[in-house]
Amino acid sequence: MRLFAVIALLLVATSSLQAEPIAERAAPCLACHGEAGTSEMENIPSLGAQQPAYSLIQLFMFREKLRRFEPMNEMAKDFSDDDLRLFSDFLATLPKPKPPAEAGEPARMASARILTQQFRCDSCHNADFAGRDNIPRIANQREDYLVKTLREYKDNSRHGYDATMADVMQSVTDPQIVELAYFLARVR
Repeated sequence: MRLFAVIALLLVATSSLQAEPIAERAAPCLACHGEAGTSEMENIPSLGAQQPAYSLIQLFMFREKLRRFEPMNEMAKDFSDDDLRLFSDFLATLPKPKPPAEAGEPARMASARILTQQFRCDSCHNADFAGRDNIPRIANQREDYLVKTLREYKDNSRHGYDATMADVMQSVTDPQIVELAYFLARVR
């Protein structure tokens, strides 16, 4: 029994030591993406509770410069594949972003909900917009970031690992993009 207790303590101590370095290594990431994974910086996404497979793909794309944004390309350039997995798994453990205190204008929210159904956002991002696997969490993402990203998919200046979003966005108008972002940032 005593041996079991010693082993348990060692496992806890080891896991604490392993958790500490990633928290320290992630400090530069969280300087922009928010201490708890909720960004307060314009056009910078919140990454708390993000799907690990999605984060892994994005970090890989930044490292390989398949997705270009100089600060991220620079930060990811020396990451090993194990580093990419470690950071992706870490981001998933951060708390999910909270919706703003202001719930959103009811008529506008209802109208935008219809848009999410029309464009079938929930077929990939799930009914709660939390994403799954390699499909990102978009619930309670920054509104400005959502507008920017959706516009980039529409004008084909943002390339994903497949063309799904670019295809979906072709029939979405700019006013609809604004409404979708408004809704997704506030969804409860």
